Amino acid sequence: MSVILGRKVPRRAFRREVVLRCQAVRERDFKLVSDLALNLSTDGMLVTTRERVLTGEPLVVSFKAPRSTRWVDVSATVARVIHGRRPGDPGRSLGVRCLGLSFQGLDDDARRMLFEQLKGFPPPEPLRPLG
Repeated sequence: MSVILGRKVPRRAFRREVVLRCQAVRERDFKLVSDLALNLSTDGMLVTTRERVLTGEPLVVSFKAPRSTRWVDVSATVARVIHGRRPGDPGRSLGVRCLGLSFQGLDDDARRMLFEQLKGFPPPEPLRPLG
């Protein structure tokens, strides 16, 4: 849940804490910017990086869905760069930045499959207090 203007608002995406191998490649130079995801949803994922990546940069992401043999290839945009400066920021203990990626063009079949495969995984811990 997020809190907006004093009201609890459910998150749009079904986000779950998973650790999985992935390949996130920057479109402009095909440089690998990440090979590890920390959480995943039907709308995006949180990945670690040691590269300098800017908000808004387009990426191509490939990963095998949890508990599945199916690969997912999807375009994504860097929605957020988490520098790991605040206590509780993901990646802080690893000494890396994290990128919040937003998927574009994930087809309905892949979205449903991801939703089913993510059931049973725990939601990520909130990074900041709610309310």
